[in-house]
Amino acid sequence: MPVDLSEDLSLALELADLADAVSLGRFRAIDLDVQTKPDRTPVTEADLAVERTIRDRLATSRPGDGILGEEFGTEGDTARQWIIDPIDGTANFLRGVPVWGTLIALAVDGVPVVGVASSPAMGRRWWAARGHGAWTSASAGELGVVSDEQMADAASARVPGARRLRVSGVDSLADASLSFQSLAQWRDAGRLDHLLALCERVWRDRAYGDLWSYTLLAEGLIDITGEFDVQPYDLAALIPIVEEAGGRFSSIAGEPGPWHGSALATNGRLHDEVLAALSEGA
Repeated sequence: MPVDLSEDLSLALELADLADAVSLGRFRAIDLDVQTKPDRTPVTEADLAVERTIRDRLATSRPGDGILGEEFGTEGDTARQWIIDPIDGTANFLRGVPVWGTLIALAVDGVPVVGVASSPAMGRRWWAARGHGAWTSASAGELGVVSDEQMADAASARVPGARRLRVSGVDSLADASLSFQSLAQWRDAGRLDHLLALCERVWRDRAYGDLWSYTLLAEGLIDITGEFDVQPYDLAALIPIVEEAGGRFSSIAGEPGPWHGSALATNGRLHDEVLAALSEGA
């Protein structure tokens, strides 16, 4: 029998509310404290405060669950694990660029089943749970003309202005839009030539970056995104959003889940062709 994830999804959305209140309050603060971690990546006081806030709430609401967070590591060893990136896009956050957000996932037996990506500086949020579909918040103007079925879906999401996500129907690389995160990632992985060859085959290529690439894909606005040098907390929340919107997610080698150090998400129709293109001569 399928597990009812509605309460876990409600909690994840509540955690995102708490996170947004903390992070947005420090965004573009002139006295923001920024440190450099041992891996030479930046961390701000906001990253630490957001993760502490989420962990404190989970300690009360789900004391038996485990936690994996970017800043404070792993806590507990259970089948249910919350995976947290307190601020995905820290470099953008500290520079004042609004493309960043909090990623919150619940994985069961290593499989992400609930995901929330909340980007308060852009005024957007995306969320999903297995069997519940993928959704985004949207203003009335952004919704435009919607069908009766879409309106019913939005009501069932219990979020004002929500709309259901669907990936694109693009089925040809020549018509596809690709986001590759950064050239440096692909160069350092020894796969830059593969990326450039793929860019020659698609209609359009851009580097939107971080959570935004995956949410654009789930909304049907781009068709392919991929990257290297990523951790489970960078990806786990985005997997249910992509897959519940009808897309596919794997590593660039085709492995499932967020555990393999790379990611490839597509609208599903293009996935096998992109995997083949990226493996040629590897």
